[in-house]
Amino acid sequence: MSFSSQIYISRWALFKAFFKMGVSGFGGVLPWARLVLVDEKRWLTDREFAERLGLSQVLPGPNIINLAVGFGAQHHGAVGALLAAGGLLSAPLVIVLSLATAYQHLGHHVLVGRALDGVAAAAAGMMLAAGIKLLLALPRQGWRWGVCGVALLGLVAWHWPLWALVLCLGPVGIWLDRRTDLTTRN
Repeated sequence: MSFSSQIYISRWALFKAFFKMGVSGFGGVLPWARLVLVDEKRWLTDREFAERLGLSQVLPGPNIINLAVGFGAQHHGAVGALLAAGGLLSAPLVIVLSLATAYQHLGHHVLVGRALDGVAAAAAGMMLAAGIKLLLALPRQGWRWGVCGVALLGLVAWHWPLWALVLCLGPVGIWLDRRTDLTTRN
């Protein structure tokens, strides 16, 4: 796993990028994070994003916050970590507090419930699309697809808790990746 820091990103650009993710990604920031960091800004490759996301999922706390803190810290130390996390969280905080206040007064209306159902469906679709893009970014090796398949079955069909999947499949994935590296070098 290697994270390149060859490019210079100003503090303002860092804050703006994560602010955009926070505003755009209401209900799920991950697809927007990939879109901004990989497709728009080209600050990360697909593989670097997938590696960072994998590391962020193993750490305690929200994945996207972990990713923001790590990315910001890499480019501007503690200040960068605060800027990225602050950019990501500031707009959603204001939006959520405003919506919570409005929901107290309007939550009993049928149209509000239907609107929330529509937003949830759109967020689920975006998460699925981001997952597929991450899967397609993986090197084409059968064992990687197998680990993804077992993880998907574990979560969806067998209802395993995420912590159990990480504890079981994490070491397997690391071992298989190291083994693949060793065999390709020889």
